[in-house]
Amino acid sequence: MRLFRHLVSWALALFLIAMFVQATIHPLPNPPAGSVKFFDPPGENIIFQTIAERSGLTLFEPAGRVMTGLLELVAALFLLLPMTRRFGAILSTIVLGGAVAFHLSPWLGREVPISLDPASTATDGGSLFMLAILMLVASLLVLVVHPGARGRT
Repeated sequence: MRLFRHLVSWALALFLIAMFVQATIHPLPNPPAGSVKFFDPPGENIIFQTIAERSGLTLFEPAGRVMTGLLELVAALFLLLPMTRRFGAILSTIVLGGAVAFHLSPWLGREVPISLDPASTATDGGSLFMLAILMLVASLLVLVVHPGARGRT
């Protein structure tokens, strides 16, 4: 049973790490414009610029974007190390809880626009919201399945 918990813990942690790294630094070539937290020019990240415009608070872009990216990378680092995985899962849960909350607020909404062009009405169909929920569930599962200290189950 302990081996199974280790394997599930690693699988969930690697999934979360991959998603956080993809969203912050996007190691793949030709990332979609407006979707990478650290390398988008100020005002061009679709999610945080939408929040800033709809809320009227300029704090979200670029300061909120960079702070969120840093928290995601710190959570990914803690998730990578088994001895700090629970703390990484807690930090990940906080970040993703905030993401889900923003998706449920009128500032972002469940369907995110795919362009900052005001004439465009195309959205992602809720896929980013569903990914945030999936990652939140994975973070909570890490807290449950990650084995405790040796001698405990």
